[in-house]
Amino acid sequence: MRASEIASYAYCARGWWLSRVLGYRSAHTEKMALGEASHHSHGRRVVRVRRLELAGYVLMGLGGSLGLIALIWWIATGLAG
Repeated sequence: MRASEIASYAYCARGWWLSRVLGYRSAHTEKMALGEASHHSHGRRVVRVRRLELAGYVLMGLGGSLGLIALIWWIATGLAG
């Protein structure tokens, strides 16, 4: 059983019973298809944002590491010269 089925039952137990037990089709199939497409599109955007966020963290780590290396090099060359 999926979460959408539980939500459907919670919203209208009779409607859930008509569709699941008697096999009646919803009169709102077009709206449901649009909603499903919207959810898939949103899910793809969320995945893309999370990947970009991870890339940002990686780039910040690399920048910090390079900055630390440059600081150590600057201090080492200043003390040796």
